Amino acid sequence: MTSPKGTGLGLLLLRLGAGAMMLTHGLAKLTGYTAMATAFPDPIGIGAQLSFTLIMLAEFIGAILLMLGLFTRLAALSLSIGMAVAAFIAHAPFSVSGSELPLLYLVVFIVLLVSGGGRYSVDHYIYKSTSKTSRK
Repeated sequence: MTSPKGTGLGLLLLRLGAGAMMLTHGLAKLTGYTAMATAFPDPIGIGAQLSFTLIMLAEFIGAILLMLGLFTRLAALSLSIGMAVAAFIAHAPFSVSGSELPLLYLVVFIVLLVSGGGRYSVDHYIYKSTSKTSRK
């Protein structure tokens, strides 16, 4: 059996670990924006610069939100979309070995999308204080 505290701690570690690793990708894109934006592929047909900007925002801001546990499901959704595009479109033709890292991130982000941030997240404290206020 798992305890609520154990589950909360597991989700915290998952959020912090995946968020920190993803933040390194977003930070690299942010600091190299000018050079990288023009050379970025256009995997979904919306333009290279817009594609680059969207994934950079997801990987940078989404990773920070994920680590904080703030808007966890929204952050996990944006990161899931980014990793799905990377795994199934950008790394075409698809192969499990060629898309292993984005697939692993995708699984982690889907778990966080389904579960939310858990007990040790800003979302939990916001929801907890909001639900107490609405009951009064």
